[in-house]
Amino acid sequence: MMHPMLRPQTMTLTALLALLTAFGPISTDMYVPSMPDIGRQLGASLASVQLTLSSYLAGFAIGQIIYGPIADRFGRKPTLLTALVLFGVASFICAIASTIEMLVIARAFQALGGAAAVMLPRAVVRDLYTGERAGQELSRMGAIMSFAPVVAPLVGALVQTELGWRATFVIIAAIGVVTTAMVWRALPETLPPDAAKPVKLAVMLRRYRAIVSNRAFLAHLGIIASSYAGLFAWISGSPFVLQDLYSLTPLWFGVAFAIACVGSLVGAAAASWLVMRIGLDRTIGLGTFVLAAGGLTMVASLQLGLPPIMSLVLSMVIYHTGLMLAMPQSIAGALMPFPDCAGTASSVVGFTQQASAAAIGVLVGLMLGHSAWPLAVAIAAMGCLSLVIWAASRRIRAHAISISEPERPHRHATALPAAQPRVP
Repeated sequence: MMHPMLRPQTMTLTALLALLTAFGPISTDMYVPSMPDIGRQLGASLASVQLTLSSYLAGFAIGQIIYGPIADRFGRKPTLLTALVLFGVASFICAIASTIEMLVIARAFQALGGAAAVMLPRAVVRDLYTGERAGQELSRMGAIMSFAPVVAPLVGALVQTELGWRATFVIIAAIGVVTTAMVWRALPETLPPDAAKPVKLAVMLRRYRAIVSNRAFLAHLGIIASSYAGLFAWISGSPFVLQDLYSLTPLWFGVAFAIACVGSLVGAAAASWLVMRIGLDRTIGLGTFVLAAGGLTMVASLQLGLPPIMSLVLSMVIYHTGLMLAMPQSIAGALMPFPDCAGTASSVVGFTQQASAAAIGVLVGLMLGHSAWPLAVAIAAMGCLSLVIWAASRRIRAHAISISEPERPHRHATALPAAQPRVP
């Protein structure tokens, strides 16, 4: 029987789903202040330390593809519990890693576990809600989750200063253990019994083919991937730009990183209010405009010779705001046509997110030297690309919405449309 405090439409369930999605920033932002010190202690180059982030993103991308079909067959909760156990074990191995190679591999397995924590809450939302209501729920989750990228770097910086980088991974492992207990005790299973899909290669390929051939899905996916890639250009490049080029201590870097993340709080709060008033698409459009503005502001500030630390951080406040306006709504729009295989569709979204982030992280790491220009150009390019995709695909997305079938009652709360195409 479902716990009464975790029924759909309750803030308690929203908070638990938000905690799960926070595994992404917890696993990255908390250790980011330690990246230069990891290189020094393990005798690794900048590019090798960057691989601890890129391997995490690669593992995350692979995990998205694995967990989607499994969750559509066996349910959200058992899949999530298995993945969380893997996350906790791998986090502990990260803490005891003696070489950079061991840390890179352990980070990949940590990501394989953490991928389900970020991907499956989106499928849970799609199980329960649709349309603007799904976008509102994702924005509420984003508003709660946005505290993680603000708090995580500060905690990581303090732990790095007092205890060193290994203690950071011990804390991450402990968070994994506590969350596993919470999910086991309280998370309801939201996959309807009659919606379970067999895990057969031919069936999986048909589902993936149907998903990636949907033009509206691809349009939303382009916005998600480009905006997220810009964020990870900042995550992968800022520790070295702000600490090595501009001489911030780990603690002050954590403060600067946290200030930049304040934009996520602003964007998520604004999105949860706007989406029910102006709709998904206009909220996405506003977000992509703000993304482009943040990236171009960063480029302009470097060109004009403005104080670098302040201008970089304030530009990222703007970018973060746009990200939380655009990305949750784009995820809701991407999953809307696939009520019968939301896990698989969510896995495609997650795989593409992480793959694009890994690629931009490697690129920025290779290009960084004695200037912040590679970082600024990458962020501006991704912000502008998201705006271009939104503007160029408006007719495609509007047509997809117009052909959706009338809503039908859902067993939990709100109505879900029997949207086309239905995937085998």
